[in-house]
Amino acid sequence: MIDFSQFPSPCYIMEEELLRKNLSLIKSVADSANVEIILAFKSFAMWRSFPIFREYVNHSTASSLYEARLAFEEFGSRAHTYSPAYTEDEFSEIMRCSSHITFNSLSQFDRFYPYVKGHSETIACGIRVNPEYSEVETELYNPCAPGTRFGITADLLPEELPEGVEGFHCHCHCESSSYELERTLQRLEQKFAKWLPQLKWLNLGGGHLMTRKDYDVNHLIELLKGLKQRYPHLHIILEPGSAFTWQTGVLTSQVVDVVESRGIKTAILNISFTCHMPDCLEMPYQPEVRGAKQGNDGEFVYRLGGNSCLSGDYMGMWSFDHELKIGDRIVFEDMIHYTMVKTNMFNGIHHPAIALWTEEKKPVIYKKFFYEDYRNRMS
Repeated sequence: MIDFSQFPSPCYIMEEELLRKNLSLIKSVADSANVEIILAFKSFAMWRSFPIFREYVNHSTASSLYEARLAFEEFGSRAHTYSPAYTEDEFSEIMRCSSHITFNSLSQFDRFYPYVKGHSETIACGIRVNPEYSEVETELYNPCAPGTRFGITADLLPEELPEGVEGFHCHCHCESSSYELERTLQRLEQKFAKWLPQLKWLNLGGGHLMTRKDYDVNHLIELLKGLKQRYPHLHIILEPGSAFTWQTGVLTSQVVDVVESRGIKTAILNISFTCHMPDCLEMPYQPEVRGAKQGNDGEFVYRLGGNSCLSGDYMGMWSFDHELKIGDRIVFEDMIHYTMVKTNMFNGIHHPAIALWTEEKKPVIYKKFFYEDYRNRMS
């Protein structure tokens, strides 16, 4: 149990013991299936914790120049980089920091492969393909929705792949199960099997939530083994984000006021949903709150409100077993993935600190934020 009194408030707190449990499972999948699983920075990029990750995984995936630099300079290995579009002023630096570069379109490949060609021994190029199939229900997160800007459909590929294309990248999952992957692989092979013999690697993207309690890990391993048997020449890569830090930590906050309007009590917190948990408003995603039940069935019911001027900066109705008072701690569960990477400083709202609760039950404060951080971002 985390001793919250040893941390500032608000604070993102990751538990090393829970992280290592996830990392051990991910490594066991990679070893058992003879595939490579790499960390996706778009979900988690707390670089001070990278030495722990490097005990289990060797590479990471980047979606931008800054993420590629973080991979090279802090993770200690060159990135598997994919971006919807590259620009000439950044591409040379992306090449310096990348071992793999995936292009979103053939026009992007044609434009930038001449730069890569002289580095073909150290940089593997691929293209993103779109199998036109996804079971992601929330359109905001569906990369295969009609009219998507992501990937090349089979009808647009030539019979012979262009010189320099060594791999396919396919991403169409979001916190998905192994059974969704099974159906995706069926569609992928139906549409793209004739090109797979021309490739060296196949990246199955992210969204494989193998550390969730109900995930069928053995089924995943058998799927991947079957894929390797059908295409033994292919190096198979997965790049989940959430799976690495799923259920590994919390965001702590405190009640700073309680207001009431038309019978609705709102506990205003020293955090903001729009600044610190934007998925709660965008998706919308509802995290669990420690010691509370979702809904208005109870004696002490509150809406949880953020501390920004956005009218919609609040989340749900929650029932507590006691009356909330100023200073009470509110703990949001599972707040490590897709949170810190999305925070912003709208209204100049104070960022939560970033910390680790070690296996030895000691706090390590990685980062506190001050006025200068806000000022420097606005300069």
